[in-house]
Amino acid sequence: MTSAAASFSNNVPILLLPPSEGKAEGGIGAAWEPSEGAFGIPLGAARMTVASALAQVRGGDERMLGVRGGALDRGRAANRTVIGAPTMTAWQRYTGVVWTALDPVSVRAVDRRRIIVVSGLLGLVRGDDPVPDYRLKMAASLPPLGKLSTWWRDEVSAALVATAKRGRPRRTVIDLLPLEHRAALDPDALTEVHAVRVDLVTADGRAGGHGGKAAKGELAQALLTEGTSALDTWDHPEYHLDVTDL
Repeated sequence: MTSAAASFSNNVPILLLPPSEGKAEGGIGAAWEPSEGAFGIPLGAARMTVASALAQVRGGDERMLGVRGGALDRGRAANRTVIGAPTMTAWQRYTGVVWTALDPVSVRAVDRRRIIVVSGLLGLVRGDDPVPDYRLKMAASLPPLGKLSTWWRDEVSAALVATAKRGRPRRTVIDLLPLEHRAALDPDALTEVHAVRVDLVTADGRAGGHGGKAAKGELAQALLTEGTSALDTWDHPEYHLDVTDL
């Protein structure tokens, strides 16, 4: 671990996580509207723009969505009908390796609210916000918007900074994102708040990659339950933490 983490006074952080590509189907929550959730006001109009663009391309193709067969059919169908689709909370919708290891059901509801997901469809979504089924990578190029990480960057960064500045003391933003989703954040904007980037690295200096996803989920759980002190105390047999101040 770098020395950056050692200077932290322990506090309750905001945690940035990626969505999972695979998602739970269906939902029993209210029909989704872009203006819903913690970021509905600042990002609602942009969400509507993305949803409308998805409908125009009939939910996307194999190249855009990155899947084939049944997964492609499901993704296209979901993307065509996100407006008004049934919802479930983000922590229930996302089901990938990171989220399984995080085990959100074991985390207090108040702590799940400190998860912020960086999403190609939603921009930002809080852990307890309603989310429809969808499939859309942040690295995708969606006509006529272009690459979504670039298209979202200014609005996502402004909304995140505004959230991090609320309350006293200001909360540390901990970035656990892969490069695809990190590209949607403006590092210059994040200098307005206390933010750190955390990467999992092997003993020989390699990035954790896919093999580190479960470890990332375990780290996320520790940060939600223990606070920023987990950056000093977290231990794993395969990975150590590379912590960088932003």
